[in-house]
Amino acid sequence: MAFYGWPVSQCQSVTSPLLVQLACGIRVLDIRLAKKKGRLVVYHGQYPQRTTFQSILRDLHIFLTSPTSARETVVVSIKQEDYDIISPEIEASPGGTGMWFLCNRIPTLGEVRGKVILFSRFGVDGGAWEGGLEGMGIHPTNWPDSKKQGFTWTCKDALVRTQDWYNIPSFLSIPEKTKLSTEFLLPPHPSLTRPVLSITYFSASSFPFATPTVVSTGFGWPRFGLGVEGVNSRNVTLRGWTLMDFYDKPVESGIVPLLIECNFLG
Repeated sequence: MAFYGWPVSQCQSVTSPLLVQLACGIRVLDIRLAKKKGRLVVYHGQYPQRTTFQSILRDLHIFLTSPTSARETVVVSIKQEDYDIISPEIEASPGGTGMWFLCNRIPTLGEVRGKVILFSRFGVDGGAWEGGLEGMGIHPTNWPDSKKQGFTWTCKDALVRTQDWYNIPSFLSIPEKTKLSTEFLLPPHPSLTRPVLSITYFSASSFPFATPTVVSTGFGWPRFGLGVEGVNSRNVTLRGWTLMDFYDKPVESGIVPLLIECNFLG
């Protein structure tokens, strides 16, 4: 939902609002919220994104109650500080809490068709949430900041592999960023018998030499050796949860259709 604040905070095109993203096949959303005048609104960094949490909840309800998409599932990652009012806003939205999967475990797809899976990156101890940590959806209790080599954590019986190195030095680190991110999407070693969930953030930025636009889509004419190829067009291995900036660019890379196709590979 980061549509504004170019060149630092804008990470998606204004021509791809939430319902368009969902129609394109996007099923994992990264939402950042802040409390303003008693209501939750979307922020990215210091930039307001001109969208309320209630607007997001309405669009999710529209999508998951449409006859053509009622059997879909959407994962919503929420990160912010004022988590004591997230639950009341969900309760007051169309569909209420009945539309959400709030158990702290990795569900099967059959359990959550027509629902939103909460991925809560807030409230470390769950003290202000009904049910505590067990009622906040999938909930990591530790999230190292921009750890280059990634990290792992457990959610009940599942191992979660996470790559979120976002503070890269410059566009010269794009190849390394891509390599480290895609390694986490490879199938786990056969000796690992427990369930594994892989989460990779392909987004990264630093100012002024690695803005989100440059990292995700590159610049110049790289196919002719004049410029730098971005992360999006470098990706060929896509499994698990992949979060990326400007998902619809470059158009010729077909990144979203490739991700959807990988769902059907053995």
